[in-house]
Amino acid sequence: METNERLHNIRHSAAHVLAQAVLELFPGTKLTIGPVTETGFFYDFLPIKNFKEEDLAVIEQRMREVAEHNYKVVGGQVPKDEARKLYAQNQFKLELIDQIPGDTVGIYHQGDFFDLCKGGHVESLGEVQHFKLTAISGSYWRADRNGIPLQRITGICFATKEDLEGYLKRLEEVQLYDHRRLGKLMDLFSFHDVAPGMPFFHAKGLAIYNKLVDYVRHLRGTQYQEVKTPQIMNESLWKTSGHYDNYQHHMYFTSVEDVSCCVKPMNCPGAILLYQERPHSYRELPLRLAEFGLVHRFELSGVMHGLFRVRAFTQDDSHVFCTFDQIEQEVLSMLTMAETIYTKFGFTKVVMALSTRPEKYIGSLEMWDKVTNALRTALEKRGVPYILQEGEGAFYGPKIELKVHDAMGREWQCGTIQVDSFMPHNFDLEYIDSDQSRKAPVMLHCALYGSIERFLGIVLEHTKGNLPFWLTPVQVRVLCITDAQAGYADTVLQTLRKAGLRAEFDHSGDQISAKIRRAQVEKVPWMVVVGQKEVDQNTVTLRHADGKQEFGLSLDTLVQRGKELNSYE
Repeated sequence: METNERLHNIRHSAAHVLAQAVLELFPGTKLTIGPVTETGFFYDFLPIKNFKEEDLAVIEQRMREVAEHNYKVVGGQVPKDEARKLYAQNQFKLELIDQIPGDTVGIYHQGDFFDLCKGGHVESLGEVQHFKLTAISGSYWRADRNGIPLQRITGICFATKEDLEGYLKRLEEVQLYDHRRLGKLMDLFSFHDVAPGMPFFHAKGLAIYNKLVDYVRHLRGTQYQEVKTPQIMNESLWKTSGHYDNYQHHMYFTSVEDVSCCVKPMNCPGAILLYQERPHSYRELPLRLAEFGLVHRFELSGVMHGLFRVRAFTQDDSHVFCTFDQIEQEVLSMLTMAETIYTKFGFTKVVMALSTRPEKYIGSLEMWDKVTNALRTALEKRGVPYILQEGEGAFYGPKIELKVHDAMGREWQCGTIQVDSFMPHNFDLEYIDSDQSRKAPVMLHCALYGSIERFLGIVLEHTKGNLPFWLTPVQVRVLCITDAQAGYADTVLQTLRKAGLRAEFDHSGDQISAKIRRAQVEKVPWMVVVGQKEVDQNTVTLRHADGKQEFGLSLDTLVQRGKELNSYE
């Protein structure tokens, strides 16, 4: 904790150093806020004239000059009236001052520079050494797209030179295996201005997408009933569900015959309508409904990022209607399925977090304790370590968050298991219990990929494009050395396809070395090479993506091995 606090203070002070450097280089710039991030810091500015990319190096150099002065960082609480005089020309700081509780605010100084701040700094700026500015981007005051547009300067910062260099090395690797770059190389997906933030899946990308869907269907088996609900539903539904009041700034609206409707941002209200179709007995519970539901959510253009942050995506949703006593077993089953999925994709480190009752909540304490204990018991029975996130549950129920660590050490939250008594109450859901009384079911929301699009992006970067054989869109590419072997090569191709393998034939007239190189770039795991020797012996040469070769394989051996690798088991 002491180390983390020191690093936080270094990054916090680095944001102030950035602000000071910008004011010295660009007088008249207005400061807004500059918080710490997971890897460094950023500061949002309103400049007189927009910053350019080439300004980053100049600003970074001035930051180093400021830090070399080794100014002491001092400050404390001052009366709000005094603070307002300091910021008489800065409407952003004045707004912040007005919103801070109490009669005083924090002001911190370093040399002649001061900033509105609650504290948490290094003693002197000489401790701020290992940083680098990384980007200039657009932002909005208070993240309101209808508000004042600002410019954000982002930087990374670490306590030691070794940490900074290590991060930069990892960053180079991340950029090299960025899923957007791999998506283009492998011909998987693209984005177009006509539909910002909404991916276009190419044939190979859709093949992966469909395999992800099929794999979850395979794991669910007959335990779940798969359903499909409409994309556009009446606005009144979303008011009843609570999404309209709490989520409307992320929703798309349309009108159907002068009736206001919403493009669904969530799948759960549709599942509730299906539950309401007929009365239910306790004997039917748990009732498990699954939907691969396409949802649309508005995101600011500045935060969209490939498949990781989009405006249209598909959730591998399941909604389970059950009794309180069934929560534990259902959650335990979901956790088992989650671990199976993440292991299948090579995620060896999975972190589970239990988020508990927040300060503002609905329902009784008794209900909260009961469902939270059910989640806790399920985690403990599964025998996995978990972390406690006090007060981070939703206002209507606790949840379990499932996070994976990829091959580059990054943590991604994928799955969520959420307990919900709020919507069943809002929609007056009931079941007939054994004593003939009417009771409200509990609703469990579960998505283990989270989003198919985002999970695909994570897996692409985790595997560096070398997807598991069963998931690869093109598993085998048949290559003949000369046209004289084309007939035999086509026989090989058809044999592989009949066996259920996704195989292609490279019809180009290129040299065999060029064909191999192209297949490697496109991350094809198997290259089946056919020359005259293979024709004469009725065999093939198998070349792997890493360059390893196996000679004289029979087609039967190749097919059998492919079938084994293609299995979900």
